[in-house]
Amino acid sequence: MLSLKMTEMWTTMGSTLASLMFIWAIIRQYCPYQLLRFFEKYSHRIMDYFYPYIRISFHEFLGDRLKRSDAYGAVEAYLSANTSKSAKRLKAEIGKDSTNLVLTMDEYERVTDDYKGVKVYWVCSKVMSNSRSMPYYQEQEKRFYKLTFHKKYRDTITGSYLDHVMKEGKEIRLRNRQRKLYTNSPGYKWPSYKQTMWSHIVFEHPATFETMAMEPEKKKEIIEDLVTFSKSKDFYARIGKAWKRGYLLFGPPGTGKSTMIAAMANLLGYDVYDLELTAVKDNTELRKLLIETTSKSIIVIEDIDCSLDLTGQRKKKGESKFFSDDENENKVNIDVLRKEVKEEGSGGGNSKVTLSGLLNFIDGIWSACGGERLIVFTTNYVEKLDPALIRRGRMDKHIELSYCSFNGFKVLANNYLRVENHVLFDSIEKLIGEVKITPADVAENLMPKSPMDDADKCLSNLIEALEEMKQSSKIKEQDDEVEHIGAIKENGEFVDDDADDDKEIDQEMKQIQR
Repeated sequence: MLSLKMTEMWTTMGSTLASLMFIWAIIRQYCPYQLLRFFEKYSHRIMDYFYPYIRISFHEFLGDRLKRSDAYGAVEAYLSANTSKSAKRLKAEIGKDSTNLVLTMDEYERVTDDYKGVKVYWVCSKVMSNSRSMPYYQEQEKRFYKLTFHKKYRDTITGSYLDHVMKEGKEIRLRNRQRKLYTNSPGYKWPSYKQTMWSHIVFEHPATFETMAMEPEKKKEIIEDLVTFSKSKDFYARIGKAWKRGYLLFGPPGTGKSTMIAAMANLLGYDVYDLELTAVKDNTELRKLLIETTSKSIIVIEDIDCSLDLTGQRKKKGESKFFSDDENENKVNIDVLRKEVKEEGSGGGNSKVTLSGLLNFIDGIWSACGGERLIVFTTNYVEKLDPALIRRGRMDKHIELSYCSFNGFKVLANNYLRVENHVLFDSIEKLIGEVKITPADVAENLMPKSPMDDADKCLSNLIEALEEMKQSSKIKEQDDEVEHIGAIKENGEFVDDDADDDKEIDQEMKQIQR
């Protein structure tokens, strides 16, 4: 009899719940949106009146997600250190220097925290939503931490506890901070609207200033400049300038421009953002990329003279005033061909980034969002760049990385061979003074190619390479001189009717050819 009544009760309850769910679905579908919002608003107010707890949410992104919330990052770091022992579901990530694991709460996990006898509850949550205005985007993940506590502890929690969480969380983030190397992807490849525009890997480049082949005085000057910048927050605020500094690295290929950037990052402990301009759609997208960079970072644009057609735009507009129509037509055809080649090489060339947009990126109003940033340009041909792009105030310090000197060779010899002095150093010093050779070429010749290669063998290889370069340089100089004299004779310049002059030129040419 009892079991029969229980069965009837459950049947009735199930039927009632199904009816209520059906009625609620009908109301949500056909009830006017304004009326539905009205009922939801006042139902929440009634529930909050009887509910004794207060909830505070810390969202990862707010508004249009121009930047990740620092408060969210601080809470995440705080909970990873203070609640990892009580949480049952955790996420693991490699920590600083890849030597330890950092544990954080997994999604939908709930933990407790005690502060001065007050118990609070933390929950890691996320919600999924689709953008109706932009249906081509995937579902958006909105992550947030929710803090719950009794309302009688409002003053304690909103005052000292939250300050404690923020302060300790920032200190933990700094201790566990792992430097990263970022790169940007084309806009159409972003997985969703709420995804970051940057992808990253761990930055593990070992380069330091101690291992760079440079003159000691120049190396010291650059190090002092970088360290002074990193400690000048108050100075930049006092003079009314954004806390950033521009560096232009220029010189022949193989002189260590990329290595210099890695050494700068390792010296200061900064992240590196490698910006590929050809993947940026327009100036607006470039600005968004800037906003998403963090403080304590280096924004790098390598080979900027090859990235986009940003060089000499102003000059091109004025050249038509000084050339004839035929000359202008030829110049336009050449420019079109160059643009087509560049588009083929860049995989489409749909970027609409302009010189004006790049200038605003470097030192416009938006460049002041965040602080302690270095902006570094590299180029092999500094003369090709627009003067407005590299003037002081944008590229504050110009660093020329030239061919290898003897002091630079000694650094490389110590790096590769562990020798500080050798009988062959005198010969190498003499040859390096006569030949232009890059540090990359010197390093390749010093690199042992087999276990049997010792310092004598590697240094001998370098001497042989230097002698070959010296001989090739002499031959090239002779060929250039022959070509120059031939051009003079062909054009009839400086040649009169005196046959002795013609004979003298012929004899000189034969002597050079021998």
